[in-house]
Amino acid sequence: MNTVADLILAGALAAVWLAAGLLADRLPAARSARELRRRAGSLTVLVVAGASVFVAVPVVTGLVPGDSAAPSAALASAIPALIVLTASLHLLGRVRRGAGAFVSAPHTPVPPGLRAAAAHPLMLVPLQVTALATLLGLPIAARVVEVPGADLAGIAITVVGVAVLAIGVRAALRHSRLSLLALAPLGRSRPRVPANIR
Repeated sequence: MNTVADLILAGALAAVWLAAGLLADRLPAARSARELRRRAGSLTVLVVAGASVFVAVPVVTGLVPGDSAAPSAALASAIPALIVLTASLHLLGRVRRGAGAFVSAPHTPVPPGLRAAAAHPLMLVPLQVTALATLLGLPIAARVVEVPGADLAGIAITVVGVAVLAIGVRAALRHSRLSLLALAPLGRSRPRVPANIR
């Protein structure tokens, strides 16, 4: 297999997961329950497409004769993609079902609790880390970086580690802020004592 074919496979994988990571970041910003449900549905489709492309990479490289770097490039995103498929997809389904509860009133603003659920770090972080890892696979597919034993690999792992930490902290702070907004009405409301009890 040639480098162009490897880049096409790695590029398709990166494109799908990058789209999923960007859409996941915009998920809590939905203005209505219908929009949140639509975005959650689109994100589910992108996750399934990303998993399909991930499975297609070794199948295609196995069918085409010659040496290929595409499986090594795809392997960089294997662990975060597995977390997406086991944990994030479950949370995404809960958000979609929660937004679907407002199907009779589609223009209802997104409730704060549902918005906080849409910003859950266990959903956002694995999606965005998978997108970042697929980008890391592009120089491997282009054969710019040889795996294993390249000096650039150590630098790339350090950069990705810092980026993962930044994504995690950002997602945790965002979820915490939205969770506090969901609890704020409870703190502000005071129970009213009926007049006949006073």
